[in-house]
Amino acid sequence: MMHDETKCLHSGYRPKSGEPSVMPIVQSTTYRFDSTAHVAELFDRPTEYLYSRFANPTVDAVEKKIADLEGGVGAMCTSSGQAAALLSVLNICQAGDSIICSSAVYGGTFNLFAVTLKRFGIECVFIPPDADETEINRAFRQNTRLIFGETLANPALVVCDIEKFARVAHAHNVPFIIDNTFATPILCKPFQFGADIVIHSTSKYMDGHALQVGGVIVDGGNFNWKNGKFPEFTTPDDSYHGLIYTEEFGQLAYIIKARMQLMRDFGVYPAAHSAFLLNLGLETLAIRMPRYAEQGQRIAKYLTESPKVEDVSYPGLSSDKYYPLAKKYLGGKTSGVVTFIIRGGRKNAARFMDNLHLISNEVHVADIRTCVLHPASETHRQLTDEQLLAAGIHPGMIRLSVGLENIDDILTDLEQAFSKVD
Repeated sequence: MMHDETKCLHSGYRPKSGEPSVMPIVQSTTYRFDSTAHVAELFDRPTEYLYSRFANPTVDAVEKKIADLEGGVGAMCTSSGQAAALLSVLNICQAGDSIICSSAVYGGTFNLFAVTLKRFGIECVFIPPDADETEINRAFRQNTRLIFGETLANPALVVCDIEKFARVAHAHNVPFIIDNTFATPILCKPFQFGADIVIHSTSKYMDGHALQVGGVIVDGGNFNWKNGKFPEFTTPDDSYHGLIYTEEFGQLAYIIKARMQLMRDFGVYPAAHSAFLLNLGLETLAIRMPRYAEQGQRIAKYLTESPKVEDVSYPGLSSDKYYPLAKKYLGGKTSGVVTFIIRGGRKNAARFMDNLHLISNEVHVADIRTCVLHPASETHRQLTDEQLLAAGIHPGMIRLSVGLENIDDILTDLEQAFSKVD
């Protein structure tokens, strides 16, 4: 079995003799066939490339690489992380169903589940990220279909107790879906701890260069869809010639159903060129993630010693509430994202950020360049004050995404910006 550094370079695309060494971009929407019978066969059981709304050779190679890194059986790339979150749920749920979600999730996910899914007739029951098993069990309804969480919550940096959530989910015969964006499979492999489906916003560390938006769903292949709760996997799909996913595809039932039903109907598939750019980021992921963690640790320690800072959240610090879980699930390395609360609340947060020179104010995170964001007034501004607090967002909280610049240059910029606030 290859190590992650090798998988980042070689998984997904292995050229044969005389073929390009670098994964080529197959920039085509469609594919030619010699007979109508061949095309008809693929519409019954799609095992080859048919149309690039379903699959594309360049994207397929990247999907295989990510699945290999996560230890899954298959993956499906999407046009954004939001699309990945949406389809991961809609592949299981329909109007009248209910899901359970940790309240400490990305603001876009929170709004998607609390507002948009509600309009679809899907109820979301939010629970505290630190809820014990009794509290999680109380959130279950007769129609609950899944539990959802984040490995490292954006931006609160709550570390999910994956084994606990997976254990409760499985006791109720439902899957546990987890967003592994901030950790990436380099720092955490959720399938090893019982998760069933993993999603990512590939726009973040996987891409690394802020070149394009993207997402991915990875299927662990271990959940028992035949347990009686999921007839959509075990009975004929009338929209696809009566195909039964568990019978035709076994371990791949979930991810094939997502592709054949949802990607067919929603069409949120990435372009081949986007996948090519994503692959360039993936090739260095195993090298970059330890450096992000090292730089994040240095910055977090500096912030804890600053008189201008009220509180620092970074699970890599031994003083952090989530340090034990970070050690268990991430080996103590918790990416380059640090959140802190500046003294003086919103006013000083804005003044501090406006006085940064090297570090940029961006609606982005997990880039090779250091950037900051004020969640309460930017990414999470759609939430009420009560929802902000439930999601772990303080009005004076700043999310700092440490890049790969020289650490002394980053520290110098922070220091001069702090000197401009009261």
